[in-house]
Amino acid sequence: MSSLGFGLIAAFCWGLHDIAIRYLSRTVPLLGALFVVLIAGAVFQGGALVLRAGDLALGPEALVLSALSGATFLVASIGLYFAFERGPVRLVSPIIGAYPLLSLVFEAMQGRPVGSGQIVAVLCVIAGVAVVAMLSDRSDGTDPPRGPTILLALMSGAGFASTFKLGQMAAEIDGELPTTLAARTIAVTLLAAFLLWRRAPVWPGRRALLPLMAMGALDGVALLSVISAATLAHPQLAAVAASMFGLFTIVLAWGLLSERMTAGQWAGCLVAFLGIGYLAL
Repeated sequence: MSSLGFGLIAAFCWGLHDIAIRYLSRTVPLLGALFVVLIAGAVFQGGALVLRAGDLALGPEALVLSALSGATFLVASIGLYFAFERGPVRLVSPIIGAYPLLSLVFEAMQGRPVGSGQIVAVLCVIAGVAVVAMLSDRSDGTDPPRGPTILLALMSGAGFASTFKLGQMAAEIDGELPTTLAARTIAVTLLAAFLLWRRAPVWPGRRALLPLMAMGALDGVALLSVISAATLAHPQLAAVAASMFGLFTIVLAWGLLSERMTAGQWAGCLVAFLGIGYLAL
């Protein structure tokens, strides 16, 4: 499978994940929900490692990179959850969805050429996702001050770009399964320490437990998909394609929940997929 294919799988899984969090975020403590999701994802990835009879051992360099990837993934997830809780979608989604630009910067910093056509295609993907998200916003204009919301969205976008790059660097050394499991374990440990320090509520309630576990499995598949592109050509394109998760959320809500999509949103989808199509050439 190509890097783009892995990225689109991740986008689809995170799209389903975000449909669920839209409804659960109103009834469960967000950090508690994230804690359950991270644990469920770790269980999924541990099970995948056992089924593949993989080696848990990581060398020092891969372990450090995996730990950093886990820390940045936690930062990205916290930023995502709280930015969308504050809203509005038309502000938050385009900022987070622009993280592929940072992914391209990381590639350039490693001396890997990034062509002008690739940059334009990535901008098309970002623009298409932004249009779909902005036209889906149903907020009533009573959102909290935007400064902290923008900072949370920037934190999330930078965290995702860093997570994918660090995770792929670790996977090139010791494989994607042990590195993603290590990253997830670090994220769970750091969040558990934070929750204990803040004495924050964790239990989401019995009714939310099963959906959160399903979200954890989807999250685990998504992260593993992006990291699995590490040894393929143009691994950064997996991160680019994964950034379409916001678009997938809205399209899936249209298909599964009969939510309305406008002509402008379909045009945004077309622009984004044209960008993906060019990158696939």
